[in-house]
Amino acid sequence: MKRSRRKQTRSKRWTSSKRRRMIVVVFIVLLWIACSKIYTYKKSEGIRFVKNMGAGWNLGNSLDVSGKGEINALPEVYELFWGNPLTTKAMIDVVKASGFNTVRIPITWYEHMDENGIIDEKWMYRVQEVVDYVIDNDMYAIIDVHHDKWFMLTYENEENAEKVLHSTWLQIAQHFASYDERLIFEAMNEPRLFDTEFEWNAGTKEARAVLNNLNAAFVNVIRTSHSQNANRYLMVAPYCNSSDEEALDDFKLPKDERIIISIHEYVPYEFTMKADGTSIWSKDNKKDTQKIDQVFDRLYQNFIRKGIPVIISEFGAVDKNNLESRLEWTNYYVSAAREKKIMCIWWDEGSKEDEKGRYKLLNRYTLKWEHPKIVKTLVQK
Repeated sequence: MKRSRRKQTRSKRWTSSKRRRMIVVVFIVLLWIACSKIYTYKKSEGIRFVKNMGAGWNLGNSLDVSGKGEINALPEVYELFWGNPLTTKAMIDVVKASGFNTVRIPITWYEHMDENGIIDEKWMYRVQEVVDYVIDNDMYAIIDVHHDKWFMLTYENEENAEKVLHSTWLQIAQHFASYDERLIFEAMNEPRLFDTEFEWNAGTKEARAVLNNLNAAFVNVIRTSHSQNANRYLMVAPYCNSSDEEALDDFKLPKDERIIISIHEYVPYEFTMKADGTSIWSKDNKKDTQKIDQVFDRLYQNFIRKGIPVIISEFGAVDKNNLESRLEWTNYYVSAAREKKIMCIWWDEGSKEDEKGRYKLLNRYTLKWEHPKIVKTLVQK
């Protein structure tokens, strides 16, 4: 009788213990699910943010002019150097009125710094003036570091690159600290091994490792510069903004909730970039559409399906007097991107008034669109 009671007692204790363990396990699982949902929600928030950015247009070859050979001259000396007029509010008003909701403003900084790396106040305020043209139109603005070459991606240069990155972006971040999330910072344009055999491919293992460190350093300097910079969306790129598998395989996403991946993609190359390449493209030709499909599938698998937003911050097709093919290509490209929740920004380098730009859409002298049908295709929803 006593033995039976002891067995019952042990059985009750075991059952009670088992229940407690089960309760703990269930609690942990539920907590994990809850945390996972919160994390996914935060990350999918970035996808929604990028969707709200709508269609984008690049103000190319204006504030990113380089090679003038003068240091801290008046801003207009540089802005006019490559043949474009000064950027005006009227110019951005036209871009807004045509249906674009984002303007990427490429910027070069090295000719606007003294020997200690201090950015010229005149240049900083000119950048701010152009940013304000965009923000005042209730649009999104992206500013970057464009033609500066301090970010040569080698171990030998890494310490110097991080030092210049920190100094440059700290000054920019502090100057724009009060701007809300409609102003986005993009770390480096096409970070790569300049003037080497690896410049325009996926780079080297070393270069990709150095870039991962610089991207992390960029995020850190912005996040520690206070005010609105704590929550601002930041854009970082794989090697040379490439979507090649090799570049993406070694790419490490900085540990931050508000990161956007910046990709440059002109595909197929023979149609979009090669001057003496084909001028014909058709959505009915699988060879024409295959590379586009592969790029967006790759970006979707690597980022979008994980809740990480992606922007094609430069794309376009060279003008070869082939408007119908360009229209068909543009429609297919942006439609394929939207299907994968990827936003696109057309590269427009402008030109002198009497010259035809390779990717130019807007005549910045007359403020008239040279290819309004392409513009309509870009901004359609």
